[in-house]
Amino acid sequence: MDLSSLLPSPSPGLVNLVVEIPAGSRNKYEYFSEAGVMALDRVLHSSVRYPFDYGFIPNTLAEDGAPLDAMVIMAEPTFAGCLIKARPIGVLDMHDSGAYDGKLLCVPVADPRQKTIRSIRQIAPNQLEDVAEFFRTYKSLEGRVIVIDGWRDFDAVDGLLQSCIVAEKNDQEID
Repeated sequence: MDLSSLLPSPSPGLVNLVVEIPAGSRNKYEYFSEAGVMALDRVLHSSVRYPFDYGFIPNTLAEDGAPLDAMVIMAEPTFAGCLIKARPIGVLDMHDSGAYDGKLLCVPVADPRQKTIRSIRQIAPNQLEDVAEFFRTYKSLEGRVIVIDGWRDFDAVDGLLQSCIVAEKNDQEID
């Protein structure tokens, strides 16, 4: 699975999201770019499970040295390696062991029931808190210091996305 030609953003307001972990899973898969496959990284050693399909935006580079993380609200879980064209509606701002580790929250373009969702204000506050609590719990059980700075709405997405696209291009030029 070569993702090098996949655009991070196929058109304004949309992203290509590659699922690594389906909602409901305790298995943490990661894309192993050297082999072009998904690999089992670890199994979460707690009772928490991923609240949404979770993955990354290909051909981006976030401050933590990995592609920009993203979650997508799905009615049914997909599978590791699934490509989803999605509309980002907000950002979960968090710091993991001192490094910024923001995560996009998206809705799939292919789901007509979610076509009017454009903002995290349209998502129930308790659902957003469930997501934040998931990251607090699983990362703290791994001994990592997590700070959740809160949610920002869709207007914060483009700046984060563009900086991660530029960082990846700059990194490729160095290599």
